Amino acid sequence: MNKEKKSGSSRRDFVKTTALAAAGFMIVPRHVLGGKGFIAPSDRLVIAGVGAGGKGASDLTGFASGGKADIGFLCDVDDRRAAGSVKNFPKAKYYKDWREMFDKESKHFDAVSVSTPDHNHAITTLAAMQLKKHVYVQKPLTHDIYEARILTEAAVRYKVVTQMGNQGASSDGSRKLMEWYNAGLIGDVHTVYCWTDRPVWPQGIAWPATKSDIPKELNWDLWLGTAPQTDYIDKLVPFNWRGWWDYGTGALGDMGCHLVDAPFRVLGLKYPTDVECSVGSVYVDQFKRGYFPESCPPSSHVIMTFNSAKQNNAEVKMHWMDGGIQPARPQELGPDEIFGDGGNGVLFIGTKGKMLCDTYGKNPRLLPASRNAEINVPATLARVPGQEAGHYTQWVDAAIAGYGKQEVSSDFSIAGPLTEALLMGNLAIRGFDVRKANASGNGFTYPGRYKKLLWDGPNMKITNFDEANQFVKREYRKGWTLGA
Repeated sequence: MNKEKKSGSSRRDFVKTTALAAAGFMIVPRHVLGGKGFIAPSDRLVIAGVGAGGKGASDLTGFASGGKADIGFLCDVDDRRAAGSVKNFPKAKYYKDWREMFDKESKHFDAVSVSTPDHNHAITTLAAMQLKKHVYVQKPLTHDIYEARILTEAAVRYKVVTQMGNQGASSDGSRKLMEWYNAGLIGDVHTVYCWTDRPVWPQGIAWPATKSDIPKELNWDLWLGTAPQTDYIDKLVPFNWRGWWDYGTGALGDMGCHLVDAPFRVLGLKYPTDVECSVGSVYVDQFKRGYFPESCPPSSHVIMTFNSAKQNNAEVKMHWMDGGIQPARPQELGPDEIFGDGGNGVLFIGTKGKMLCDTYGKNPRLLPASRNAEINVPATLARVPGQEAGHYTQWVDAAIAGYGKQEVSSDFSIAGPLTEALLMGNLAIRGFDVRKANASGNGFTYPGRYKKLLWDGPNMKITNFDEANQFVKREYRKGWTLGA
């Protein structure tokens, strides 16, 4: 009898063990069964691209180049711009309206790349996050300060992996600058200069009086999206929209995310406390300054005050210069040395020295150049493999891993406040053109000019010039809402 019990027990154990072994065999990851180099479908990211031409095309190529992402869907309002991506990703299904794509295909993709004109970033991105999709958004993150705050909060609420397309955030150069500063090589920083030769598109001009025919390949209504209804004008699409406030954010919005990012990281900056500016003018006749409030100015010099979290909240003055304006060359810079990369650059001025870099934080160096031979600061910050190119694959890997599992260089907790700061600088630039008719009916006054604007960052409000607050949050065109 004991023998029979033992025998029965052995048989049951054998069956149980065999069943467990079979079950274990069935759940072996497919990448193991597929052999070296095989990536299981569960370890791949399916991306829907909203904006498939220009920068959108290069973004999609960047995601696909890492080998772990599939471009499953494409969306663009302009068939001409999308043609290259349609050819490069022949298996991707193509749409013109991202809303239709989201409604019909949301179960079939994991993440969304947004590369549209600035004025449509927020509405597309928030809709994607509400579907629990990871998002990669071109810079600047949004057109308005309010939108940036909404997206920053939404990323946490919906627990999605986010990244803004300022690739320099993943560069070794930015990390070297942080390590040198942390090692005390230049002491406490009190002044930063950032400059660019942008705009490289028309600005400071009147809106064309003559409308043009809408190209048959372009859905003009969808391109306008949240912006006011207006006639189509020639050359606005695909690039020159950047110089018009209804769609773009000027040179500061375009290049600020690439140049101001490094000082933001190095000094631990967040919201500015105040801003002042001067802007270039266009004269249309003798002593007659042109008034073109719809267009960004041809050049500007913006000065923002920050409190540095890494310097016991000590003040830092950040100068932004565009339109080819540059700060005075440092005395430590040799007469034949290039200042920044020529057209763009960032200069840190500290109590013990100065350091300089190019766009994306590239080519960091101390001034004078002789000091660079003495640098012996160990690398303490993790590098991103591939640097700028790795900005794409870093986001793909983090999205596959899931929310909170892997770090990315420019998630919305960083990109949101950075974008807010830049757009706050634009409040001063736009406030420069706010005008009021004189009581006499003869001429105008410009109450926003030649003054410092005080900023309440947490509440997103200028406290001493209320007229500038109209630019914190704009009214969307009827039929378009930010579903916050």
